[in-house]
Amino acid sequence: MLKKIFFIFLVVVVLILLALFYNKAKIKEEKIYHILDQLTLALDSELKSHEMDDLELALFLSKNEGLVNALENDDEDLGYKILSDITSTVQEHTSRHIRAQIITSEYNIFARSWDDIYAGMPIGDYRTDLEYFKTHTTPRTSVEIGRRLGIKATVPVYKDKVFLGFMEVISFFKSTTEFFSSMGVDLYVLLDVKYTDTAVLMSENLSIANYVVSNRNYNYSHIQTLNAVDFKELKLNQVLYKDDKYIFYETMYDGSFTAIGAYVFVLPKRYLEYFRNPEDDISFLINVTRNTLYDVVKEEKYEKNIYDQYSADSMVYLQDVIDKEDRELFLDEAYEKFDKYSKDELIQMMLDRKIVKKIDGKIK
Repeated sequence: MLKKIFFIFLVVVVLILLALFYNKAKIKEEKIYHILDQLTLALDSELKSHEMDDLELALFLSKNEGLVNALENDDEDLGYKILSDITSTVQEHTSRHIRAQIITSEYNIFARSWDDIYAGMPIGDYRTDLEYFKTHTTPRTSVEIGRRLGIKATVPVYKDKVFLGFMEVISFFKSTTEFFSSMGVDLYVLLDVKYTDTAVLMSENLSIANYVVSNRNYNYSHIQTLNAVDFKELKLNQVLYKDDKYIFYETMYDGSFTAIGAYVFVLPKRYLEYFRNPEDDISFLINVTRNTLYDVVKEEKYEKNIYDQYSADSMVYLQDVIDKEDRELFLDEAYEKFDKYSKDELIQMMLDRKIVKKIDGKIK
């Protein structure tokens, strides 16, 4: 009898342990795919933010009378001078490095902000995305293949209803790579190798499987791991674990929604605890960093602080509905609350907020 009781007890214990191990593995799997969702949302938000920043500047340049007149009169030297002066001024006062160019209606380079040696060079063979403007008159901003892969905000320029060409602002994933790196996640922007006949300036870039690495400030320490990855399996499952690293895959599309490559994230296992479990109640991504909050200058103080009643968690959500004129005060008060959080807790907030800020404008 005692043997039977012991045997039954042993079976029950084994079943309980198996259930616990299964449940733990299931929770971990859910967490991994939850992280993939958060990285995808953060990437989408980052790309759209940069697209809108570039589009705003391209629209501004398209309204510059001096640039429009220079393009109309085919004065390349004047176009270069005005364009480089504007972008240099922006960089001087904002530390934002701008790459802007003007393209003629015949798809030739008219002027570029960073040099004046390629004026007149035809680029139509590399820029099939410009075919879009044969049937559209609205601006377009998207990830596109040119001689390099990048985000291109392109605005058609008209004068007296006559099409003159394009104003364009270009960026190359540098700040997006840095954004993820600051959270312990390394981003690799991979272009399908079949497009290197078009992206001629990337022909000497590092290759991984059937891709070439597009972002130049990638972390080289994971290259050996990525070279050993089966990308067919990665693309199918979206997540792989190798060399104590989690590798995530997201398909990259151009403005015509054609798959042209992939965004691959590498997360070392040691950083996994920065992410909350999917069942946690608190789940948000802070749009304001500590440095931004330090830079806020308080212009006025209220005798009674209207934000005292709100917790730090609540203020994260309030930021989306605060009027523009009240935003500086709001951020200053928010900093006081977030200063009580540790660095790891702030990183956690950045990674977990399931909100992608609404952006006005047309993103193709």
